[in-house]
Amino acid sequence: MSSSVMTEPSEAISHEGISPIKRRVAYLPITLFSIVMGLSGLAIAWQKCFPSSSVAYVLSLSIGLFASVLFIILLGLYGWKTLRHIDEVRTELHHPVRLNFFPTISVNMLLLSVFWQSTSMLAITLWTAGMLLQLVLTIYVMSSWLNHSHFTIEHVNPSWFIPMVGNIVVPINGIYLGYEEISWFFFSVGLLFWLVLLVIVMYRLLFHEQLPLRLIPTYFILLAPPSVGFISYTGLVGGLDNGARLLYYCALFWAMLLGCNAIRFWRVPFVLSSWAFSFPLAALSIATIKMAELSQQPYLCWLARLLVILLSVIVSWLVLRTIQAARQGKICTQE
Repeated sequence: MSSSVMTEPSEAISHEGISPIKRRVAYLPITLFSIVMGLSGLAIAWQKCFPSSSVAYVLSLSIGLFASVLFIILLGLYGWKTLRHIDEVRTELHHPVRLNFFPTISVNMLLLSVFWQSTSMLAITLWTAGMLLQLVLTIYVMSSWLNHSHFTIEHVNPSWFIPMVGNIVVPINGIYLGYEEISWFFFSVGLLFWLVLLVIVMYRLLFHEQLPLRLIPTYFILLAPPSVGFISYTGLVGGLDNGARLLYYCALFWAMLLGCNAIRFWRVPFVLSSWAFSFPLAALSIATIKMAELSQQPYLCWLARLLVILLSVIVSWLVLRTIQAARQGKICTQE
């Protein structure tokens, strides 16, 4: 999922003479890690929405295990790509869209630490590694933005929120593990730069040409910062206040706005960027579950269940379409 590749034709890397499998690894896109985000979010949503249901427990555990295994596999494959095809990795690091997906690696660690919260050693290991990697990647991505020589306003799109959203995810398990000040640090950074980027992204969306068709699903990423922000903020302050309400109802409004444009999203052909539907919707589902618990509003309980079911349908569709695309050789190809 990208716009134009930020390399000249003369810089293209030749992979003639190597096996098809090795060639596929060379073109393994960093955007594949967004699949794990969607699956992790779905697992946590089922875990939180139906805590007393044995069926939901088994379903959540199955999805969480699959997401964990998939993450390990992708991490290994991308590590191999880094060792054997470093020029391809550099190309992604200079790409205006794919650059922003490198923090999905750290976000996945943080999300999996939430899912495996009951296994303390695993949870703290994943959280610590994810937290440190998130800090490094945030500084790297922001340095790239500040010292760029090729980014223009047309390159800006909702995927630019991803590096910031990762910081807001840190407090979700950070508070549970007892790291309050570290959690406040990451929350502050994420919230501040979400607001800054929101202005820039809205300016680009409103006053410049429309996003390329394959990037249309990234509109859903607008849901993620206020949804995750609400979850983290209520954990930090220990309850529901007006600041939390502001974040939640902001997310709910985005959901309404996006829902009114559902036909537009439905008409977009499947591409890897279609996974942008999953994690933001999962974040809203989990935020609604938490809002229902804190506000004791019955209608929010029903809304949460509806969102989890909708999320499950969408993720199932995404998994099937991804498998189909992989079989047709449409994934891990040169662009």
